[in-house]
Amino acid sequence: MKPQYFIAILFATSLYWMYLLYAPYLLVITIAALLAISTSNIQKHLESYLNNKLLAASISSILLAVLFFAPLGYFLTTLTIELNGLSADTVSKIELYLREMMQNPPAYLTFLKPYLSDFVKDMNVNSVTATALSIAGKVGAFSAGFLKNAFLVIIFYFFAQYNGTTIVAFLKRVVQMSVSESSLLAKELSDVMSVVFYSILATATFEGILFGGAISYMGYNGLLFGIMYGFASLVPVVGGVLMWLPFMIYEFAIGNSNEAIFIALYSIVVISIIADTFVKPIIIKEINQKLLNDDSTKMNELVIFFSIIAGLTTFGFWGMILGPAITAFFLTILKLFEARTKECDDLHLNI
Repeated sequence: MKPQYFIAILFATSLYWMYLLYAPYLLVITIAALLAISTSNIQKHLESYLNNKLLAASISSILLAVLFFAPLGYFLTTLTIELNGLSADTVSKIELYLREMMQNPPAYLTFLKPYLSDFVKDMNVNSVTATALSIAGKVGAFSAGFLKNAFLVIIFYFFAQYNGTTIVAFLKRVVQMSVSESSLLAKELSDVMSVVFYSILATATFEGILFGGAISYMGYNGLLFGIMYGFASLVPVVGGVLMWLPFMIYEFAIGNSNEAIFIALYSIVVISIIADTFVKPIIIKEINQKLLNDDSTKMNELVIFFSIIAGLTTFGFWGMILGPAITAFFLTILKLFEARTKECDDLHLNI
């Protein structure tokens, strides 16, 4: 057997066992690596300013945890505590309220009354309690899983930032690509992921502040529901509706018609139409232009926008990172093919 074949077999075997070993952490490692790529410019600035790679990586990791994971962790923890703290008296009041609303719906919902009659017959305190406990259990399990994954992402992110230069240099030596091609691939992916990451933070924060301010004016916890709306806004089409519709129905139910109409119109006109439809693409475009000075590496903001939507639809929460990364990688490979085809054509012309 030729030595190169033996080495290839050893490599394939080791790759298989490495996959088995790290399979439970592949998604976490991928997300951490992409986030490290997204914020590589921050890491470079910190390293040059502090002249200490370990301290720079530590600060980058803390910033990521505070800005990206802490708000969602606060929301999930608060929601879990509130659901688990529901008393029997509260559940009974919810059951009576739902039964009354379904038996005597508002005038604008009377067309639903025939469809709700069977549901009302099966409704009782036990069923409502079971549903509430089921939701609380699912939210608690998701919260625990998310916090665990977030912690692992931060750990892997730290190591990716601290050893990023060494890892990239090693991959460039191992991968059978020219220096120019490997540099193009790394630059394209880094540029696009930077735009995506900062766009997500900017737009979610912007829309969360808009909704949180309005809800705070109405007497609710603006911080909690602002965070909820910020992350809900990442869900395509129905994200905002999931937040403002329950508030509207509740305000109508307790007789606050003005507040119900206000939150509905405010959410639809100011947030959904103005902020989400017009302002969000502008934010992505501005970040795109600020971060990417070379026009040849810019990725159309609509492509970025729809890749985020596609990623969320396909992969769930982490899809907002994976979608743009997959799209950027694919488009970069096409550019490499285009460059090689052009080189071959030029070579044939010279011959």
